[in-house]
Amino acid sequence: MQDQKLSVLEKVGFGAGDMAVNVVFSSMMLIITFFYTDVFGLRPVDVGLLFIVVRMIDAVADPLMGLVTDRVETRWGRYRPWFLVMAVPFGLAVVLTFTTPDLDYNLKLVWAYATYLLVMLVFTAVTIPYISLVGVLTADPKERLVANGYRLFFAKIAAFLVTILVPVLAVRWGGADLARGYQLAMGLMGALATVLFLFCFFTTTERVRHQVDRTPLREQLRLLLRNDQWLLLCAVCVIGTIGYVIRGSVAAYYAKYYLGGDAKLLSAFLTTGVVAAILAMPASTWITRRWCKVALFRWSQLAVGVLSVAMYLLVGPGDVALAFVLYFLVCFIVDLHAPVFWSAIVEAVDYGHARSGKRVAGLAMGGISFCQKAGMGIAGAIVGWLLAWFQYVPDRPQGPAAMAGIALMLTVIPGLFHALMGAVMFRYRITDGYYQQIKRQIVPDTPAA
Repeated sequence: MQDQKLSVLEKVGFGAGDMAVNVVFSSMMLIITFFYTDVFGLRPVDVGLLFIVVRMIDAVADPLMGLVTDRVETRWGRYRPWFLVMAVPFGLAVVLTFTTPDLDYNLKLVWAYATYLLVMLVFTAVTIPYISLVGVLTADPKERLVANGYRLFFAKIAAFLVTILVPVLAVRWGGADLARGYQLAMGLMGALATVLFLFCFFTTTERVRHQVDRTPLREQLRLLLRNDQWLLLCAVCVIGTIGYVIRGSVAAYYAKYYLGGDAKLLSAFLTTGVVAAILAMPASTWITRRWCKVALFRWSQLAVGVLSVAMYLLVGPGDVALAFVLYFLVCFIVDLHAPVFWSAIVEAVDYGHARSGKRVAGLAMGGISFCQKAGMGIAGAIVGWLLAWFQYVPDRPQGPAAMAGIALMLTVIPGLFHALMGAVMFRYRITDGYYQQIKRQIVPDTPAA
């Protein structure tokens, strides 16, 4: 087997795919909760129930999509064609989700359920092929790690665009009609996502063909459940996603109410977190070339727990400058683990292949996405229900309980989840040296025709 090197254009094209994905993912983490409560007009308790119901339904679709990608192959490959087919539906689903109809409350709630489920199902149809794509772009683990660095860098660029443009454009384009402004601003993001998926399709190539075992679903599940490292990554994914989404969902509330900011400060605060995450991508790549990637994962997340508690204790209401500094540090350190995690999934699949002699790739990727969606659902419910518990009232001055609750949900609560994720990773054992042993045990991959 000869490892393939990827050109810069192909790495950029691969990154463009995650940039498209993150137009939705970033919106789901950073804007959607605030949009539903303060713009769309839903009660926080209803928002929490909406998130957990829809995301759990959608999560079931993830392993099913994994099975489909295992069984369907075209002349363009197994994964890339989905970007071509789903590019336009993806953009349209984004627009519909951020459309606020002039209906009574119950019918608006039905609309929210229908459009949110639609966007999440379309999201699944492109995300499962996308996270599987890196395993067939190249057989070189170092190239995969670098490609994931590009991917996550461009993902953060998408988050940057969402956070810096959407709140400001929504006010500028909507004026008094903020709902119309969010529809237009997110419509622009949806159109951008469509173009990026097409760019990803035309600039990437599936070079590696894995022999996928045509085993029944029950047998594939049995093989996955025997893969202890994949199961560990599933747990890490759920725990980390809960922490990540809680912090991201509350950031807009923190900027508006706890720091007393307007739309520009809200945008600047969200953007600060995204810029920190963008800078974490090349920093992570640089560090992992010199230090154990698994150690980086463990200790960075434990550090986030400590720093989150410090932010809660040190930053008071209206303490804008210190809040920006500490939020930047938290977001930077949090995302140092991201390229390692997404490379680890492919390595865990190879680990299972080496142990059992059978490869289960699509269902494994679908299972990880299931865990991510489950974590998002749980986190969304936690945010909605905690906002109600702390007596949050949309678009009104907040009382002491709500202010304390918003601060806790940005700092201590997500910090605990990240610290737990770092602790769990002490049981992960696929280091670079061990992975080289795994590669020698599996059947060599063959170049795609």
